[in-house]
Amino acid sequence: MKTHEAVVNAQFGAQANAYLVSAVHASGEDLAAIAALAAARRPGAALDLGCGGGHVSFALAAHAASVTAYDLSAEMLAVVAGAAAERGLANVTTRQGVAEALPFADASFDFVASRFSAHHWRDLRAGLREAARVLRPGGVAVFADTVAPPDALLDTALQAIELLRDPSHVRDYARAEWEAALAAAGLRVTRVTARRLPLDFATWVARMRTPAVQVAAIRALQAAVSEEVRQHYEIATDGSFVLDTLMLECTPG
Repeated sequence: MKTHEAVVNAQFGAQANAYLVSAVHASGEDLAAIAALAAARRPGAALDLGCGGGHVSFALAAHAASVTAYDLSAEMLAVVAGAAAERGLANVTTRQGVAEALPFADASFDFVASRFSAHHWRDLRAGLREAARVLRPGGVAVFADTVAPPDALLDTALQAIELLRDPSHVRDYARAEWEAALAAAGLRVTRVTARRLPLDFATWVARMRTPAVQVAAIRALQAAVSEEVRQHYEIATDGSFVLDTLMLECTPG
């Protein structure tokens, strides 16, 4: 039986280097904001939850005594470890596992960050409960991710193209879903920042090595959607579009 975790590994293992060099992941206002939060707090121990290509880990390394880059994909972690070594970031270590069962003791970290990862988790609420569990009192957690609009029409269109591009996709959650899940985990939201993220279509599908038949299906869907969907996502003639993102800053309690 192919588990969700196996699908995630299959999708991201072969693409690890692509995520390391991805401009979308290696830069951005949200990444700079996470680094600024860490610079202000100077955490002793920081966790990059669902580290992907390691860009949050690298940003945190300049401000935290130690950074744990945590991800499901062993191949991705190997790329992160290699890149950290090349950059001389001796305070970055890697650990493998799922978000819903972190192999860390309670209150292990002063700072927990997760960027563009949660929409792949099997169980968002379980992952957030774990993030809250390993966060020390007085610590900070920050989550940045693609989000779904509250409108059902726009939500459905987004989930459809995401799943066609990447079968490991679970859900881009709406802001209300995020806030409810964070509250249930015992995390209090202190600041929410909404942004819009432009995506070049050709680069977006190439990064995931999306099969041609699925690329064609995405383009067909883009051509068939209503004008409301087209305008919200600013769908261009080449398929490029714009997504909604949120960054949610939280504290325990």
